[in-house]
Amino acid sequence: MLASSLQDIDGLGLVISQNLYWDYHHVLGHNLFFGLLLCGMLTVFAQHRLKAFSWCFALFHLHLILDYYGSGPGWGIVYLWPLSDWSIGNPDAWPFYAWQNVVTGYFFVGWTVWIVVVQKRTPLEWPMPSLDQQLVALAQKWRKKP
Repeated sequence: MLASSLQDIDGLGLVISQNLYWDYHHVLGHNLFFGLLLCGMLTVFAQHRLKAFSWCFALFHLHLILDYYGSGPGWGIVYLWPLSDWSIGNPDAWPFYAWQNVVTGYFFVGWTVWIVVVQKRTPLEWPMPSLDQQLVALAQKWRKKP
């Protein structure tokens, strides 16, 4: 979950100024070097580091692919930053609030709920195990109701 979402931390520039957001979102966190650093840090906590790194790196790139198609035209990805300002963008990208993004969002929420109900796990399993267990118990309680 973190590998596929933490690159949007560069969007926090919006808190400081609109210009900072427009200049650095899709730059600071959406590049190869941030991906390597992020995935490396996440695998420190893994038992099977190579496997975990591979999954994290794939999820990091899934985020980039989804941004390429669904962040709207005008948002490039500066993949080799800070070594290069070369950017790849999709002039045919659909707007951020297009139906494709909404359907994809609902799909992933549904998948997460399915994991909670069937696999009895939540994304909070590691950082908040007590809350994870409470959410799983609540899901199981709801599941048993007629």
